[in-house]
Amino acid sequence: MKTTCLIFVAFAFAAFAFGKHHKSKDGFVSLYNGKDLTGWKTTGNWIPQKDGSLLIQPRPGEKGWQRYDDYLTSVKKYKDFILEVEYKYPKGGNSGVYFRIGNPKDPVKTGIECQVLDSYGKPDDKMGHHDHGGIIRTVGPSKNMSKKPGEWNKMIVTCKGHHLQVNLNGEKIIDHQLDKKGEGKNSGVSDRPLEGYISLQDHGEPNNLHFRNIRIKEL
Repeated sequence: MKTTCLIFVAFAFAAFAFGKHHKSKDGFVSLYNGKDLTGWKTTGNWIPQKDGSLLIQPRPGEKGWQRYDDYLTSVKKYKDFILEVEYKYPKGGNSGVYFRIGNPKDPVKTGIECQVLDSYGKPDDKMGHHDHGGIIRTVGPSKNMSKKPGEWNKMIVTCKGHHLQVNLNGEKIIDHQLDKKGEGKNSGVSDRPLEGYISLQDHGEPNNLHFRNIRIKEL
């Protein structure tokens, strides 16, 4: 009886360990399990939902920019990778997908941000680095691929060395060398490390942004 129990426990533990680190057939690993914040750190109010998505919501009494620094940050660093993130924003919603963050306490100055913003309906030629899909302080998207508020967007960020590509809703909108100067008067992010943490931004109200299917493939 005792031997049988020990074998069962050992098998169960091995299965859990395998499942935790198992890659899908396409080589991607899920960064969010749809249930809790395992693998992440945050001081914010990121709430797992029954549908498997992750919701940003203010706590009672919190308003606007009081939650500006409540990022959700990976516990692991990543260097070269393909990162997939799906999300939907309310009207006027604002967030950001950060990567290669050197110091989690200062992602703005030590990381790279791909903007998440309700830019729906804005003309392509008016899109800048602060609009949806733009790389902040670096380069704007080549095209506005924003979905309507309330609809799911899919962003794919590919980093390999200094080469960065961003695909939004099926269209390549960023193709940039990170060691080069930014577009126009933008300073660029050539001083950022080539390895770092991944983070999602709580930008304050309007909030109620949902994230799901956060996956990564290391290159």
